[in-house]
Amino acid sequence: MSGLLDLLNSPMGKQLISGVASQTGQPENKTADVLSMAMPLLLGGMKKNASSPQGAAGLLSALSSNKHDGSMLNNLSGLFSGGVDETVVKDGEGILSHVFGGKQAAVESAISQKSGLDAGSVAQILKIAAPLVMAYLGKQKAQNNVNDAGGLNSLLGNLLGGQPQQNQSLITTLLDADGDGSVLDDVAGMVMGGNKKKGGLGGMLGGLFGK
Repeated sequence: MSGLLDLLNSPMGKQLISGVASQTGQPENKTADVLSMAMPLLLGGMKKNASSPQGAAGLLSALSSNKHDGSMLNNLSGLFSGGVDETVVKDGEGILSHVFGGKQAAVESAISQKSGLDAGSVAQILKIAAPLVMAYLGKQKAQNNVNDAGGLNSLLGNLLGGQPQQNQSLITTLLDADGDGSVLDDVAGMVMGGNKKKGGLGGMLGGLFGK
């Protein structure tokens, strides 16, 4: 099964990066940086949500809908030609809100600081990336006949498995920085190296973010 890094390095990934860059008016290299940070965090957030029976059921239901069944990935050129449809952007807003909750602004700020793009541009990229991540997950769900919570968590783990072990641990820690279940708590502080009690996570972010 292809992991997330395989997707970003594939011809489809290159087309995705090019399309998102064109749509948002950002350089392809910066767009690639943002996507390489955001996509593991999105999947990590989904995996965290799916750890509860209710969360898993909700995600399975969403992935079974026509909107997220993976068909979007079959026509990326059509998706990006003439501009991404507003319904896709609205869907992205909903996904981001569900996955990151009240931590969304902190995530955007953290990625902004690491990528060099302003937070507004990062937010634009994430709104388009989120439905594409869901489509990719939906396609993998169908191909692997995933129909229950156990299979879903295994699938998400495998997709994140392309990350080095240190990065997997870091993603998990980022998603629950203070251990109370809050998604991406204090992520902005960690990027700036301010959260010393977690063993210098600010410095460790270099592994995940490639800086």
